[in-house]
Amino acid sequence: MQPDVVVMGAGIIGAACAQALRARGLRVVVVDRHGPASGTSAAGEGNVLVSDKEPGPELDLARASRDLWPELAEDAEWEEKGGLVVATTPEAVAPLQAFAAKQRAAGIDACEITTADALTHEPHLNPEITAAVHYLQDAQLNPVKATRTLLRGIEVRRAEVSTTDGRSVTTKDGVISCGAVVNATGPWARNFGVNVLPRRGVVLVTTPIPGTIRHKVYDADYVGAVASGDADLQTSGVVESTQAGTVLIGSSRQRKGFDDTIESRVLKALALKAIALFPMLTNVPVMRAYGGFRPYAPDHLPIIGEDPRTPGLWHATGHEGAGVGLAPATGRLLAQLLTGESPLVDPHPFRVDRPEVMV
Repeated sequence: MQPDVVVMGAGIIGAACAQALRARGLRVVVVDRHGPASGTSAAGEGNVLVSDKEPGPELDLARASRDLWPELAEDAEWEEKGGLVVATTPEAVAPLQAFAAKQRAAGIDACEITTADALTHEPHLNPEITAAVHYLQDAQLNPVKATRTLLRGIEVRRAEVSTTDGRSVTTKDGVISCGAVVNATGPWARNFGVNVLPRRGVVLVTTPIPGTIRHKVYDADYVGAVASGDADLQTSGVVESTQAGTVLIGSSRQRKGFDDTIESRVLKALALKAIALFPMLTNVPVMRAYGGFRPYAPDHLPIIGEDPRTPGLWHATGHEGAGVGLAPATGRLLAQLLTGESPLVDPHPFRVDRPEVMV
């Protein structure tokens, strides 16, 4: 039987789109060259964040996703651990507090706390921090398990799509005809007509130290790195633990095409920034490092909607490092638009015909 929709890409965004479409009674087939969660989704930290987003469309999407994730994250190591954003210099205090104030005005639980309270939350934190904000809504999950959970009961075919006309996809195994096609290919989405570029990120993983770090903790300069359009290497201190007790250390950002070389200078910068936040990490061994490519859109907003140049072709990409956190609302918004329902957030900022993302 011909599917109603073919979703290209079995990462967490494609999985969320497939799940939302299937929930509306559509027959969905997902096509991916390597299988579920084999690309960007396997190379992230599993963050579901509101703490790093300016008030506006992306924060609206993040809040909607944060409300949806608990019900969808069955068997995905869901943790409502909260986030702690800290200033490490006197100069960083005012910008951190001003950012938190704007978020509170937008309805986010951004609680300014004393440095003493921050050390109560995280006893191993560097006592030299100068300010802290506690974000109660930040959470974490396992992105690979979450992707597989979303894809339960949905047909996934291993094949590489070469072309699509919006009503079919062509693979080396033949043509799959359908009613609509969703481009959820992440950093490879440019192959199907939108201006998305790969932005490289690397994560260090320590040996297990269970219970040592309780929240997602990051330096306030992380927000600036996320919003930057600079292609050169940027790093900021980001530290969090997993349920297995390992500590994930990030974050780095650089645009260098699909070069997957892991550079020693990046690893060193990440380690030093993590130690600046948690000096006790100095003597904790790093057992591995991994990297991935995030789908970067030049205007820093996801691309969600139908392509006006190709009827039947829909896009869900451009989330950069926020794809895990934004996935449920992205999937639901795309499914609502495709089926003619009222959208859960204003779709206009994410439209495909923005000058920055049309190619």
